Amino acid sequence: MRTSPIRTILAMSLCLGVAASCLTSRVFAEPSVPPGHFDVRNFGAAGDGVTLDTKAIQKAIDTCAEAGGGKVCLQGGTFLSGTLRLKSNVTLHVEAGATLLGSTNIEDYPDITPEIIYLYRARFTKYLIYAEHAENIGLSGRGVISGQGTHFPAQPGDDKGRPYILRFSECSNVRVENLTFLDSARWLSHYLACDNVTISGITIRAKIRENRDGIDVDSCQDVRISDCRIDTGDDVIVLKATTDRPCRRVTITNCVLSSMASAVKMGTESNGGFEDIAVTNCVIHDTGYSGIAVEMVDGGELNRVTISNITMRDVKAPIFIRLGNRARPIPELPPPGMGSLRNVIISDVQATGADTMGCSITGIPGFPVENVTLDNIRIESTGGGTLEDAQREIPEKIEAYPSGKMFGTLPAYGFFCRHATNLRLHNIDLSFEEEDQRPAIICDDVQDLDIFGLRTEVVPAAASVLRFRNVQGALIHGYRSALDPKDFLKLEGDTCRDIEVRDR
Repeated sequence: MRTSPIRTILAMSLCLGVAASCLTSRVFAEPSVPPGHFDVRNFGAAGDGVTLDTKAIQKAIDTCAEAGGGKVCLQGGTFLSGTLRLKSNVTLHVEAGATLLGSTNIEDYPDITPEIIYLYRARFTKYLIYAEHAENIGLSGRGVISGQGTHFPAQPGDDKGRPYILRFSECSNVRVENLTFLDSARWLSHYLACDNVTISGITIRAKIRENRDGIDVDSCQDVRISDCRIDTGDDVIVLKATTDRPCRRVTITNCVLSSMASAVKMGTESNGGFEDIAVTNCVIHDTGYSGIAVEMVDGGELNRVTISNITMRDVKAPIFIRLGNRARPIPELPPPGMGSLRNVIISDVQATGADTMGCSITGIPGFPVENVTLDNIRIESTGGGTLEDAQREIPEKIEAYPSGKMFGTLPAYGFFCRHATNLRLHNIDLSFEEEDQRPAIICDDVQDLDIFGLRTEVVPAAASVLRFRNVQGALIHGYRSALDPKDFLKLEGDTCRDIEVRDR
């Protein structure tokens, strides 16, 4: 049987097409390194956790920067390193299963002093990861970065013997995402005078001892912190202003926080001031001092802070607001003047396990906290306060370091408010586990006070629900309680006036 020439040509074409298809599939299936990816092993890194890989990792960073940027990748190993300098357009990427391990030899961390004039310029100079005047930089991946902080014991006066895990100074367009950070020897991360910073999805476990802050945002602007889980030996997320530049336009949301000190704090260093700060949708637990701390003691202005939708469990002082005058100067700059604290709104907070430290809102004589509103706040304390506690006179401590424990046991089991103007306490629900004989709220030297929808727990032995001293211009309305105390309101001082109670 003769084969048609046309049929033969078609069959040959089909075979060639199949072969070409197979060849094309095979060619395109070959794995390739994405452009802009630099594997540190190609630069000599051992990744065995013993060999010091600093030079190899730094060479990969330098090469990546020279090529126009990309990712420097750590994968499949433990990479021991001293100080690394991140450069513009470079992301250090630690993949799942890989660890960047800080060296335990302090000699592997050369001193680096940032150019910017700031409070600690001469003191803290060692870091695992450092960048200055860089843009478009980042840390990413599902891996681990460990500072091995237990190998650097704290010594009195030893400011240079414990490295940070990271410090970025005067950088812009910074992203830190998804990594797990462990055991910093000092503050874990310090963002100093940076612009446009995103910190998202990271985990921090550093509850090894004090002075191990989690995230310090210092004189930065346009910062977003979200979806983080952080457990530290000192403050968790801290906003500072250790330069003459304000910390502003910062959001903190969807985080789970625990601390041996405070969870979310503004201060203590406040020289440059704070403005336009929003904290929302966070869970705080097992915290030694304050859940929310707003502190101005080194000059500067704090303005427009909003905090909402917060739950707390076993937090000793859920809310702490303090205007003081420690007035610590920045070296090479004039001493700060008296600061100010105004326009703060805190709403929708639930807290249990508060102890006898209680909550406080305090200024100092002649310099009140201004325009503070608390709304829809529910706090259950452990109780146990006595009539003797209720009579405690609280010292001013004008120049003291601020913290939720600075006044000790407060004479009120709910809120102690002193030196404030235009204070709004709306829909506040206060209760205790063990009988407490202190007033629920004490106000001293407060002008323009509005208490609405207050609900308290009281015991017959309590002297009063509210105690006012030198309060001028107050309206209390919509009070609710399961029991009536002997006295609802007790007035003290020579200048109490214009006080109205209605709708009880």
